[in-house]
Order: sequence, then C-alpha cells, then structure tokens
Amino acid sequence: MKLYITVFIISTLFSSGPCQTPKGNLRPQLKSNSAYTFAKRSSDGIGKYYLGREISFVMGAEGAEWLERNNRQQEENTKLAIEKMELSPESVVADIGAGTGYYTFAIAEKVRQGKVYAVDIQDEMIKFLKKKKKITGASNIEIVKSTLQSPNLPANSIDLAIMVDVYHELEFPHEMLQAIKRCLKTNGALLLLEYRAEDASIAIKPHHKMTVTQANKEMSANGFNLAYDGEFLPIQHFLLYRKEQ
Repeated sequence: MKLYITVFIISTLFSSGPCQTPKGNLRPQLKSNSAYTFAKRSSDGIGKYYLGREISFVMGAEGAEWLERNNRQQEENTKLAIEKMELSPESVVADIGAGTGYYTFAIAEKVRQGKVYAVDIQDEMIKFLKKKKKITGASNIEIVKSTLQSPNLPANSIDLAIMVDVYHELEFPHEMLQAIKRCLKTNGALLLLEYRAEDASIAIKPHHKMTVTQANKEMSANGFNLAYDGEFLPIQHFLLYRKEQ
C-alpha cells in the first residue's frame, strides 16, 4: 500500500520537532513495587519503561498545525474510524489527549443528545479547545484538564473513552488506565488508535507506534480485554477493549 505521509509528519515524529525533551526529573519517586523501570533513554523515548516498552516523548502544542492538517482524512480515514465507533446519539465519549479537538468536534456531531469530554493536560491545548468551542458553539462538549495520572472524569459516566495516537505517550500508563476504568460505565469501552509498529514503511518514529501484541499486554495487565481488532485504517490499529467483568 502506498502511504501518503506528509513531510510534516516525517519532520515531527521521525526527527526533531514537537516531540520535545521532557522537562524536570524523569525518575519520579515510585513505590518499590512499581511496574516502571528506568534506563538510558533513546532518541525519542524518556528512559522510562512499562512492561518492556519505553514511553515516548509527548507531542507538544507545536504540533497543533499537523493535527489540523487538511489531508488528515486522506492519510488516516478519520471518518471511517468514527463510523466504526458505532456511537448512538446519546453516547458519552471521552477524548483523552484531545489535542486540538480534531476528533472531539467531529464526534460531538454524532452524539447531539450525548456528550463529549475533551481531555488534555497541556494548557495550550486547553486554550485552543476553549476557543474552538466558542467559535463552533458546540454545547455538548466539556473541556477538562487532566493530570499525568487521571483524566479527571466522573466515575461510571463514560460509554467510550478514546485515545488517538496518545496512549504511547502516557507517562503513567498504569495509573491512567486504572482511572479510566473507574470512569467507564459497566459496559463501557476503551479505544486505542495507534500507528502500526508492525509496518516499517509507516514513516513515524518507532516509539510513536505500537504493536497489537504490546498493546494487548499492557491492557490485559490493567483489566481490559480485547473485544475488537480492526485493521481497516490506512496506517493505524483500531483496538477496542472492554473491562474485565
């Protein structure tokens, strides 16, 4: 398959750019039974490992233009991804790591009697989301600032939580997944869209891609079971997980 990856993707995720070196201490104080380990960091990792995977840098607000690029639909088929979410008009969705709200505002059109939480940790993205909400007048979107370990959402309130090319950047994946699990309704689900690490032709930095095997390993360790593995998108996995009952 010929992939139409923009030069901007290659420059930001394959070389230097929005993926900035994290500030502060990369070795926070953790309990002795922590699942995290530390080692010398790679060029696009932070030197912190979870279940054998080095956590990647976070794409900063400098990447907003790329998130809103005109050819994103062509490259990623975002409309198909949203269609496959099988949302009802009353669905409550959490877009965790919403960034500029590319998915948030498109999903809000599908859940007019429901709600979309646009969750992000970066102040610049929160400001962007608030401005976009004001311009669009979207009344069913609530903007929430998260922490490194929690999306700060109400318990038992979410039908579907999504992370679009976000999970691999979580500094505390275990804590965040446990918090997300508490936010999901009994039959709620978690969706990961991640660039396919199994495909070397996808011009994205290795730490910004994931294999299905690694994703399943981490989800299983946190009480999530794979319910659907959709491989219909051009360059991303579509992995839907449900809580263990």
